Amino acid sequence: MEQIGFDFGVEAPRKLTKVSPARLATFEDCPRRYRMAYLDRPSPARTGAWAHSTLGAVVHNALRALFDLPVIKRVPQRAMALVAEHWKDAGFEDADQAARYRARAKAWVAEYVEHNDVSVDPVGLERWVSAPVTLEPGSGPSLIIEGRADRIDQRGRELVIIDYKTGRREPDEYEARSSQALALYAVAAARTLRTPCYQVELHHVPTGTIAAAEHTEKSLKRHLQRADETAGDLRLAADTLDAGGDEDVLFPARPGRRCSWCDFRPSCAAGQEAGPAAQPWELLAP
Repeated sequence: MEQIGFDFGVEAPRKLTKVSPARLATFEDCPRRYRMAYLDRPSPARTGAWAHSTLGAVVHNALRALFDLPVIKRVPQRAMALVAEHWKDAGFEDADQAARYRARAKAWVAEYVEHNDVSVDPVGLERWVSAPVTLEPGSGPSLIIEGRADRIDQRGRELVIIDYKTGRREPDEYEARSSQALALYAVAAARTLRTPCYQVELHHVPTGTIAAAEHTEKSLKRHLQRADETAGDLRLAADTLDAGGDEDVLFPARPGRRCSWCDFRPSCAAGQEAGPAAQPWELLAP
C-alpha cells in the first residue's frame, strides 16, 4: 500500500554554511583550486613562495606592528625598522633583488606614515569578524561569513574597513565598491562590534592612493546575495563529492592566465597546459 504523504508547507531548514571572502573568491575563480586548497587531504603539491606575496605580507605585518606601538613611536623611521624586522627573501630572484624591494618597502611605509594620520588607535588590527546572514525575512540564516580584516577604524559613530594593497595597479573607487571581501567584512564587522559600517577603503601603500567607497544597505545586500549563491554552489558540490561524486565534474578547472602563478600548478595538468609557469618574482610591481 502506498503511504500517504502530508505537506504542511514548511520547508526543511537550509544547511548553514560557513564561508570567508577568500573561500568564495577561490571557488568563483577556479573550483578545482578550491577543492585542492580546502577539501583535498593530504593537500596536493604546491609551488614555492611568490615574491609579491612575501612583499605584501611584510608590509602588512610592519603596519600592523606599527599600530601596536604607542602613538609617540609611530614615526617613519620606526616603520622602516619594522620592515627590516619582518623581512623575508622568499620568492625573490636573488639577494640583490630582495635588497632592492626591501628598500622600496621601507620607503613605502615611511611615506604612508608621513602622509596619513596614524595617531588614532584602530578598533581592530587583523581582527577576526563573523556574522550569520539572513537574506529572507522570517527565515533563518543561510550562511555565516567570517574573516580577518587588515584594519578597522572608527570615525564618528561608524566603522571603516581598511585593506592594504601592494600590487602593481592603483585601485580606484569602483574596485573598492565592487570588492566582495570588503563588503562582507563591513557586514561582519558591524555585527561583531555592534556598530554601523558602510565605508570601505583600499590603501595602496606603494603610491599612497586611497580608494574609498560608501556602501548602502542595498549594495551590501547585493554582495550578500552573490555570496549566498556561491556558498550554495560550493556546498552542493562538496556534499555531492562526499557522497561519491566525480571530483572533476563537481570541481572543474578554469584554465586561464592565473594558471601561470597558481599555487597548485604542480598538481594540475590543465593549469600546466594553459601556459608557461611564471617565475616567482614576475608579479612584483616594476
